[in-house]
Amino acid sequence: MALASEIAEKERRLRAFMAERGLDAVLLSRQAGFAWFTCGGDSHVGIATEAGVAHLLITRDRKWALCENIEHARIVEEELDGQGFECRPYPWWQDGLPSTLLDLAGGKAVGADMPRPGCEDIGADLAPLRYSLTPEEVARYRVVGAAVGQALGDTAREIQPGMTEHAVAASLAAKLLPQGIIPVVLLIAADERVLRYRHPIPTDRRLEKHAMLVVCGRKWGLIVSATRMVHFGPLDADLRRKHDAVMAVDAAFIAHTRPGAAAADIFAAGVEAYCAAGFDDEWKLHHQGGATGYAGRDYRATLDTEDVVQPNQAFAWNPSITGTKSEDTIIATPTGPGIISASPGFPTVSVTAAGHSIQRPDILIR
Repeated sequence: MALASEIAEKERRLRAFMAERGLDAVLLSRQAGFAWFTCGGDSHVGIATEAGVAHLLITRDRKWALCENIEHARIVEEELDGQGFECRPYPWWQDGLPSTLLDLAGGKAVGADMPRPGCEDIGADLAPLRYSLTPEEVARYRVVGAAVGQALGDTAREIQPGMTEHAVAASLAAKLLPQGIIPVVLLIAADERVLRYRHPIPTDRRLEKHAMLVVCGRKWGLIVSATRMVHFGPLDADLRRKHDAVMAVDAAFIAHTRPGAAAADIFAAGVEAYCAAGFDDEWKLHHQGGATGYAGRDYRATLDTEDVVQPNQAFAWNPSITGTKSEDTIIATPTGPGIISASPGFPTVSVTAAGHSIQRPDILIR
């Protein structure tokens, strides 16, 4: 059950935003918004949709949950218990949301996190309310991060040449799903596909020597992103040089991710590290990551990003150089960036960046 302090903080942030924007109510329909405001509640049925099956209507002094009658019992009993919501179900065979919304908020100024008739679309403006994680969220995030890191490391140590990419993906998912962690992104590449594709969805290609395992695992609405590299037999000099370089770039991103830092400056430090390693243009071949939390990326950082790192904000940088990649999820604490998705026992390299020693995952050689 969510702690009263976290519930109160979420309500404080949202109602302060409403007052600032002159809104009488806010409708949260996205899974991300539902999970954030309910302190880890889950409104999904289909994992491939941004919208959940329940909507939250927050006014200046009340909280409503709106959903089809199909969802009513589970949402009330398993996701909202003890949080002070009033639930208003409507028949599944009718498009009941508009009429229910009109009944509860008719004539009022309503903002919504998704486009809705009669509502102001404020989705992009709501996201920053989630950026600074509460202590309770940090604790939950560390649990998910530890589980994802462990699953990635275990899978990397278990896979064998001859397995298809689909089989590798299944092995990784089988370690996450029993813990209630949904792999919302699951990418596996073997051999030449590591060289060719930055977003390699699994195929029937059979692993020979080289594999990249990528996952974004979600639980309690919080998403942990991480990547691990595996190689069977000695590395050639080119791959060794590339992975040393990508670890240095990743360390530069992480070391500069501190509360108060401009995201554009962090990105510039990463680009500078690419150049220092002799891979000037590789950053142009794939996005470098950015802020995360209740979305895979709340924003992808660039040299033009105007956001500033908030205290206890989560980030996942994912620099890549053709044939390899480095990625973990971190939290920008007041005392420095903390990696939450490390894989125990996985080989690491201590990389110095901006005066700080950052542990980055090496390639696991088997």
